Amino acid sequence: MFDALQEKLQGVFKNLRVQGILTPEVVDESLKEVRLALLEADVNFKVVKQLLDRVRVRALGEEAKGSLSPAQEVVRIVRDELVQILGGHEALLTFSKDYPSVFLIVGLQGSGKTTTAGKLALWLAKRRKRPMLVSTDVYRPAAREQLAIVAKAIEVPCFPGEGLKDPIAIALAARKDAADRGHDTLIVDTAGRLHIDEQLMQEVSELRTKLRPSEVLLVADAMIGQDAVRSAQEFHERLGTTGVILTKLDGDARGGAALSIHYVTGQPIKFIGTGEKYDALDIFYPDRIVSRILGMGDVLSLIEKAEQAIDKQKALEVHRKLQSDTFTLEDFRDQLRQVKKLGSMEQVLGMLPKVGIFKDAGKARVDEKELVRMEAIINSMTPRERRNHEIINGKRRKRIAKGSGTSVQEVNQLLRQYVQTSKMMKTMSKSFWGKQLGKLNLPAGTGASVNGQ
Repeated sequence: MFDALQEKLQGVFKNLRVQGILTPEVVDESLKEVRLALLEADVNFKVVKQLLDRVRVRALGEEAKGSLSPAQEVVRIVRDELVQILGGHEALLTFSKDYPSVFLIVGLQGSGKTTTAGKLALWLAKRRKRPMLVSTDVYRPAAREQLAIVAKAIEVPCFPGEGLKDPIAIALAARKDAADRGHDTLIVDTAGRLHIDEQLMQEVSELRTKLRPSEVLLVADAMIGQDAVRSAQEFHERLGTTGVILTKLDGDARGGAALSIHYVTGQPIKFIGTGEKYDALDIFYPDRIVSRILGMGDVLSLIEKAEQAIDKQKALEVHRKLQSDTFTLEDFRDQLRQVKKLGSMEQVLGMLPKVGIFKDAGKARVDEKELVRMEAIINSMTPRERRNHEIINGKRRKRIAKGSGTSVQEVNQLLRQYVQTSKMMKTMSKSFWGKQLGKLNLPAGTGASVNGQ
């Protein structure tokens, strides 16, 4: 996510570090590079123009004559302006006073509406809401059955609408059923349509009128770049959308749609899809996204993800064991299992600030199967070996390798990683970053090499 833009901007700021003061020439030359980087990232040209105009005024104004270096000052100004371009702050969902609140999901064909409807339902369910799903797509073969499968996977009820073939009749029946059953939210998945398809646009407009939804959420595919921005603008003009859910952002290295859609449509991005799993839906925080673009990481989101996935009691126990030097291979195995709950390791590494040992973390390519192999090696050890790794001699290593289907070299590597983890986590737990990242208890060497550490 944003890899290309991040790399370009890092180069611009690196060149600025050698400058003594911010002269008009220095600022113009730097902004020329920033403009090129943004356009190459497929950011809307109107967005680029406004952003750079504001940055130039501020960079040459009185506020830039402080004690910070030119590079630091420009980074701060660019950060502030990017945050504003993206909306300034997160946009929360709106719920109605009467049950159920209706969320109407609209978008182009193939944008990922059905999966996103499921993700949103799961997100709500995890926050003590009682959502219900319903599909009004009577055109695409097996569309309603697909949503039913998604609903079953996330354990959220789905209104079947058996015998009903009219989208509006299905939606109204679902709303009544949801109210009767005590569901506080109804998520209505509509048929995919083109913004030029007058008949289908009229249909969804009627749905909006009849249902009076609290939210009309446009699902937009980040991978199609400025086409997503244009469709968002046209959907908003026709339907009065209240927000955007940007999907497939994890596969878009440019990020132009994310940086353009709020400015062009005036509607907030409320969520972003960051993976294929049903729990891969995150609130869109403009300040955190900008921090990632500028290489500052997104530790807050990483901590929140960890707090949802990791057993806090076990985390506290690990902290105590690290301090008392009683952290065993059994504990290390538990940490591997906890890490797998966080999702893709590449996404986790991408949230780390690009400084120190994490400088190249976002570029690391992680073999997810490595975690499975490491756990298999530990499982092949006896309880005594897991509690005291020092007794594992050459003969034992051969037996462990054979039992786990790995090599002696891989067993040796795991033991080194275990020792490194123990030392690193003990050191980190005593520092500021330890207080934050220590909540994650990430094992070192889980398939990724960051500056050789």
